[in-house]
Parts: sequence; structure tokens; C-alpha cells
Amino acid sequence: MVKEKNKISRNAKKQSIVRLILLSGILVLVNILAQFAFHRFDMTQENRYSLSESSKDLAKELDDIVYFKVYLDGDLPPGFLKLKNSLKEMLDEFRIYSDDNIEYEFIDPSANPDEKQRVELYKQLTEKGLFPTNLEETDKGQQSQKIIFPGAIVNYKSLEVPMQILKSKFGGNSDEMLNNSIENLEYEISNILRKISRQKSTSIAFLRGQNELPTKQISDAANGLSDFYIVDTVSIDGKLDALKDYKLLIIAKPDTAFDEKDKFILDQFIMKGGRVLWLIDKMAMNMDSLEKRNTTVAIPYELNIDDMLFKYGVRINNDFVMDMQAAPIPVVTGYVGNQPKQEIFPWYYYPLLSADSKNPIVNNLNMVKTEFASSIDTIETESVTKTILLTSSKLSRLQMAPARVSLNILRDKADPMMFNRRNIPIAVLLEGNFNSNYENRLPTAIINSKDINYKAKSDTTKMIVVSDGDVISSFVSKKGNVYPLGYDRFTRQTFGNKSFVLNCIDYLCDNDAVLELRSKEIRLRLLDPAKIESPLFIQWLNVVLPTLLIIVFGLIFAFVRKRKFTN
Repeated sequence: MVKEKNKISRNAKKQSIVRLILLSGILVLVNILAQFAFHRFDMTQENRYSLSESSKDLAKELDDIVYFKVYLDGDLPPGFLKLKNSLKEMLDEFRIYSDDNIEYEFIDPSANPDEKQRVELYKQLTEKGLFPTNLEETDKGQQSQKIIFPGAIVNYKSLEVPMQILKSKFGGNSDEMLNNSIENLEYEISNILRKISRQKSTSIAFLRGQNELPTKQISDAANGLSDFYIVDTVSIDGKLDALKDYKLLIIAKPDTAFDEKDKFILDQFIMKGGRVLWLIDKMAMNMDSLEKRNTTVAIPYELNIDDMLFKYGVRINNDFVMDMQAAPIPVVTGYVGNQPKQEIFPWYYYPLLSADSKNPIVNNLNMVKTEFASSIDTIETESVTKTILLTSSKLSRLQMAPARVSLNILRDKADPMMFNRRNIPIAVLLEGNFNSNYENRLPTAIINSKDINYKAKSDTTKMIVVSDGDVISSFVSKKGNVYPLGYDRFTRQTFGNKSFVLNCIDYLCDNDAVLELRSKEIRLRLLDPAKIESPLFIQWLNVVLPTLLIIVFGLIFAFVRKRKFTN
């Protein structure tokens, strides 16, 4: 009996040793195979940890170290800790595909106890392009404010560029902004890598010749575009080949009529696949007119392009869109002594546009500020698809031309019943095959001319029509200082104008991979604020439940062992 037991014990030992050797062999084999066949498993519903193919390609193309100095560390509120951890995970993902060419460091800019040195660092970061954020946080029902620098300075070879991580949104709460920021992390990192590592090959141009916006007013937009494109200005001046070197044309707020020959050349540029971003003011109006007197009358511009736009599929109407969701302006409401007293009121002629669409051009976009925008109608045209990108709010109205504009409307509280229109289109994307504006209108000699090479129907192409030229215009002070595009000096908010313009250009230039990243949506499972306000139950649950589980597991384990060895 004893011999039998010893034999069973020896066999059990042999089996254990064999299992251990087999397990060790399998682990070694798996590690060897992993050196040759790398794969990551992303178990999240929205594949939040999986990079797109374009991001992987960008990382693989790096031939030197890209160093991220991330100024988001220290004693952070929970929401920012989540943002920091998400950024760290995303940088780790990029590093894997970059052959370790991505390195990073997290820095607390407030860690230095010396206040003078700390303030100097704040100043340096601001000068390099990072902006501090004063964001309200709600924790356990308590509100607090904290100034942080949610961004990074990125170094690559001799280049140094800022990367702003936190995406502000006018009217949005902190949870929404943090969520949007996390959604955009892959896009932001890819955008930086694209900016610092890729050669520019696509040429785009701002059109000149019809008194378009001056250089200073478009300088911030042009600078942003020049990071990715070769940016130029061009005048047609009746030359047939004036536009042949450009893939895209930006027409920014012309106020004089197009020459008929220039129109024809522009039409043929589109017929041959050229892309156009139209930023058109239909009514002559600006705030300078109201500085001299409280009331003025706006009349339509005669730009001589209505027939072209109608043929392509849209009509910009002779009206103003008025909106209760509007950017404010200061108005003198009285005098204290001899000093004017100013108050800020929503100026209904400055609609703040938003988009419900998931189109990558406007997905997760901050509100876009407009000034004296007009409404757009879409026209039934064959083989052209229309997508409404931006609209006014649910409380809008139209004022037809000739429009009497007066500051006196701010004296009385607005009646919502007067704003009985909703979601009036102001930006429209057109895609497909367009018919020439000169179809069936040209003499045979021109149609057959080899120099002109006339086309009556376009290749597949696309254009975007925005019924406000100021969307791309930066404010320029009387001293000549240029403010960032989208920045509103009265509210000190930066609206989404620059992102909108860059997204439009990326889309029109077929940078679909970049826009695909913008449309990526990550769903954060946020805690219920109502339950957070009464956290006692959750706290006790977190303490007691794990302890109970361990005790129950221990009892079951002991019971099983006792039963096994008793038998």
C-alpha cells in the first residue's frame, strides 16, 4: 500500500516537471515568434487604442527622434489625469510603429517653488505657442479653477512646434471638452508628424483681382495652410493658363465684379478637376459703417458669379441671417460723468454656426463665427451631391435686401417669436460632375480650339461654398496687429474658424486620411454626476466588495481542498 502511494507521488512529480518544462518551452517559443509577428489586440468597442493605417505610415516614415515635452503633469483634476493617461497611451502606440523614434517626457510647469522662475517658464511656453487654460472643474459638487498648460512642445531635427491638446468649445462643459480632446489625440499627433516630416507637394492659391481680402487679414489662415501646402496668390487677368499649376483656389470675399473672360477661365479650371473654396459676401456691409452712425442700409454686391454658382448647384441669397445664438459686441448704453458706459450684447448679425453632421470637415468642430452671412439655397442638379456643413441655430430669421441695419435693435429684448426660422444653411459642400456655366453658349470656334481645350462637363471634383467671406478673415487692429483667426477680442474666445478652413482645404485636396482621424469618435463612460454628489455608497462598495470577494474565494478554496484530501 505504501509502495503504491510512493509510486503515485513520483508520477505526480514527474507530471509536474513535464508540465513546467512544456509551459516554459511554450513561453519561450511565443516570445521568439513575437519578435517576428507583432500584433496588438484592441478589445474596446470603438477601437480607441488602434491607430489608423495613415498614422502608422507617418510613424514608420520617421528617420530621427521626435521628442514630445508634454506640460501636463503634477496635481491635476481627475479629468485632466484621464487626458494625460490617454495621451501617454497614444504616444506609446505611435512609438511602437515608429521604431522607437518617438520619445516623450511629462513635465509639471508649476513644480518649481521659485515663483519668478515659474512665471518665466509660463512666459516661455506662451511665446512658443502654448496657451494656459483656466478651466472650471466640478468635483463632488464643488467647483474650482486651475491654470494649466495642456499642450506639448515637439522637437524634430531643427524644428520646434507647439501642440495644443485641450480643445476648447464655446458653451461646452469641461467633460465635453475633455472628451473632444481625447477623441482628437490621434489627429493632433498625426498632424504634428505630418507637419514636421513630410515634404509639401500640393499648390494652392488665393485669388486676386476682384478686391479680395487684404494680405494681413488672411495671413493667419495662410500661415496655417503653409505648414502643409505650397501657398501662393494668383490673378487670372485673362490668361488661359493662369491656374494650371494649382490644385485649389481660395476666393476670399471679393467685392468687385468678375470679368467675363476670367469667369470662363475659372469655369474651365473647375471642369478640369480644380477645387474651389468660395467665401462670398453677398451684401455690402461692415461694422465701420455703424461707427459713424447707428443706422445704415446694406445693398447686394454685383459680383457677376450668380449664374456660375447656380449652374454648379447653389444660390446665395440677397439677405442677412439673424440669429439669437450670436457673438456679442460692446454698445455704449450711457455715460458715467463724461465717460461712456459700455455693455456687451449678442449682435444678431454675427451668427455662431454649429453642425450636427458627422462629416469629417465639421465633426467635433468648435462654433464658427460669421459676420453678416447670407442664406444659401441648393439647386437641383444632376450628378452633384450637396452636403450642408454649417447652419444657423434653431432661433434664426432672415432680413431681405435692401437691409436696414441698426444698433437700435439692441435696445429692446429680442422676441424669440420673431426668430422663427431654424438651421439656415451657410456652408455647403458640392461633389460630383459639374456642368460648365458656358454649356451651349459658346461659338464653335471656341469649343473646337485646341488652345482652350474646352470641357462642357467636369471631371469628378468638389467645391465648398460659404456665404460669408469673414470666416477666413483675422481681425487687424488699427496698429496693424493681426489676431489669430477665429479669436473674438470681446469675449476672448477662439472660435473654430481656422480649423474649419484647414479642414475644408484638407477635404478638397483629398487628404482623406487626415480627416478620417478627425471623424474618429471615442465614447467616454463618464460617471453620473448625480450619483457622484452622494459618493458614500460607492466608497463603501469599493472598500467592502473586494474584501468580501476575497473571503468568499478563500472559503471556497479551503472547502475544495479539504474535500479533495479527505477523500
